[in-house]
Amino acid sequence: NSNPRLRVLMGAAVAMGPGKADLVDAIHRTGSISGAAREMGMSYRRAWTLVEAMNGDFRQPLVETAAGGAGGGGARVTDAAQDVLKRYRAMEEKAAAAVTGEMAEFSALLNDPEE
Repeated sequence: NSNPRLRVLMGAAVAMGPGKADLVDAIHRTGSISGAAREMGMSYRRAWTLVEAMNGDFRQPLVETAAGGAGGGGARVTDAAQDVLKRYRAMEEKAAAAVTGEMAEFSALLNDPEE
């Protein structure tokens, strides 16, 4: 993948980056943090830590959770998250388009990954 990976920093912390964006997408698809973690090959603890960080970084929570039990738990991606993701993906596309030529030239300076 030769596209740049955009990270939006809030101080030293990454408020949104490719991993967090993909996690929110996976939670939306699976309806749970554990399902999203499994799908992404990360631990539940890591996924939960990322969700807590995102919920703390934004004015409105990006993921709402329901307690487990007889009806099952689960997680819901909020409207705020949909808005954040839409804006983040748009920034990713603009960043990639803006540096296409430079990325090709920069990539030519790198060793082949197979080496």
